[in-house]
Amino acid sequence: MIRAIAALLLLSTAPIAATAQVPAGNSAPQPVPFVDTIPQPRDEAYPAGAMVVNVDATDTVRGILRVKQTIPVTRAGSMALLFPKWLPGAHSPRGEIEKVAGLVIRANGKAVPWTRDPVDVFAFHIDVPAGAKQLDVEFQFLSATKADQGRIVVTPTMISLQPNQVSLYPAGWFTRRIPVRMNVTWPAGWTAAGALRGKPTGVGNTWAYEQTNYEILVDSPMLAGRYGRVIPLSDRVALNVFADDPTELVATPAQIDAHKKLVEQAVKTFGAQHYDHYDFLLSITDRLGGIGLEHHRSSENGVTPGYFSRWNDGPGRRNLLPHEFTHSWNGKFRRGADLWTPDFRTPMRGSLLWVYEGQTQFWGYVLQARSGLVSKQDTLDQYAAIMASYDSQPARHWRDLLDTTNDPVIANRKPKGWLSWERSEDYYNEGLLIWMDVDSLLREKSGGAKSIDDFARAFFGMRDGDWGELTYTIDDVAAALNAIQPWEWKAYLVKRLTEHAAGAPIEGFARNGYRLIYTDQAPPSFRNGERVRKVVDLTYSGGLIVGDDGANRGVVTGVTWDSAGFTAGLTVGTAIAAVNGENYSPERLKAAIAEAAGEKPPVTLLVRNGEEYRTVTLDWHGGLRYPRLEKIGTGEGGLDRLLAPR
Repeated sequence: MIRAIAALLLLSTAPIAATAQVPAGNSAPQPVPFVDTIPQPRDEAYPAGAMVVNVDATDTVRGILRVKQTIPVTRAGSMALLFPKWLPGAHSPRGEIEKVAGLVIRANGKAVPWTRDPVDVFAFHIDVPAGAKQLDVEFQFLSATKADQGRIVVTPTMISLQPNQVSLYPAGWFTRRIPVRMNVTWPAGWTAAGALRGKPTGVGNTWAYEQTNYEILVDSPMLAGRYGRVIPLSDRVALNVFADDPTELVATPAQIDAHKKLVEQAVKTFGAQHYDHYDFLLSITDRLGGIGLEHHRSSENGVTPGYFSRWNDGPGRRNLLPHEFTHSWNGKFRRGADLWTPDFRTPMRGSLLWVYEGQTQFWGYVLQARSGLVSKQDTLDQYAAIMASYDSQPARHWRDLLDTTNDPVIANRKPKGWLSWERSEDYYNEGLLIWMDVDSLLREKSGGAKSIDDFARAFFGMRDGDWGELTYTIDDVAAALNAIQPWEWKAYLVKRLTEHAAGAPIEGFARNGYRLIYTDQAPPSFRNGERVRKVVDLTYSGGLIVGDDGANRGVVTGVTWDSAGFTAGLTVGTAIAAVNGENYSPERLKAAIAEAAGEKPPVTLLVRNGEEYRTVTLDWHGGLRYPRLEKIGTGEGGLDRLLAPR
């Protein structure tokens, strides 16, 4: 690296050869200099007083949220108003500025012209006229009405209202220093829930919410609907459920008890609560856009119908609530130092997402088992699927885990064609594997006296009731581990984050008493996962995943790089028309793969890409393979103890 820099310096001082000059007669412009005229945020109180945001959310047919906002001002002159861009939990600039329409700004009863910033299109420049005491802002947020437009947030039966979508804020201040109040007019007869507390104004179904600061407002979404119920889970925590169909709200005492135990087990695990009250916002719907988004005193959780009514079919998406609840401790209270920002314009850096999301993923699976939301056996089977996925992923050869923390910005969570080679946000589940490894090493090196539970209480369990943010670095993480069990923790973590190993870091499961194996029978949780995702998952049986729903039936949705499916020329979007000369069906494909095991002839597929048909050979002879965990030895191992209720 030093030699390379030296060479560049030599090149920069050497005379430029004539051949490198711009050809005579060709135009050679110079760049127009860019001057950032948007004020940088400062940690001072916004001097003009509280903003007021009024939202009319009654147009559920067209999905239009109408906003009238007042922003007090203290002086005339230039000012910039910002629409939230970098959103906590999204880890990327995903604010939907394209859905803001009809923006009009007035002062003293007259329109104030605005100009969008040419570089930061989330910013609007204005000149505040002399004598103005406030700005009166109007605009509409236009919800997607089809999934290809983005997430649908308004339907005839439900509204997911995120304050960042229906407000602007003045540039130049930390958002926690800008006071704000919100009033919302909901459709008649609807109820709403959220971390912010409100009360009816007596005018229609308008509710006035408590004054807070803009940072907390954006962190306090609301879920409203025609059909809803509130289920208390503890003295501080409530489950607010809304559904398109009121029958989906029916929960058995045992189902409710599992959610109560989730709260109980989380508090026992982390040793403190970082909220004054906490609201799960759970939408059971196939009309409102799905979501899983953490907030400090609430979480947005979107599942499809059947969450309660099809409980016995399998775990479904019951891992969602344990994951998002864990974020109140990990991600909201404890947050990576480079991820915390003073406003919603400053770019976030995700180098510590392997803690923020990876350890949250780890605790989500632990807490689902400890609470009984998901059985221990289903949890073990889900672990096996995660281990197998990453152990077979060839992309680890060229792209390390740390680089995947950039993926929210690189890919903006758009679909990828070659996921196993490109990688995605692998800091979630590969992060889980690392934290399982950490738990096993703590147990091993302490002779069974210490575990990751000790880390949880030390790292997250201080300052009960504090729902501010306490930041950390990798050195803080390593220091906390060293305080529990001295070892070379930082070197270990850096190695795991930057290595290009052939297989995934699954050794921790073996140390904790379980090894990964493959059988020809899919575990119930694997089959349930296929049903939820609406696919036939043959990742370990030839390297392909095939859609199993409506128009996508028989269409390839995933191919593992360098697998038999890859060699056969299959890609995402390839349609399988026939298997060994007979019409395609999932059962026929699986039967053909099973029959081709050993020395048998390979499977022949008639496939279509666009208008072109071709016959290909799936040269896979390993039969059907599904991952499972097999217990090592007898007696209780580290993983058994980890998943046991506290």
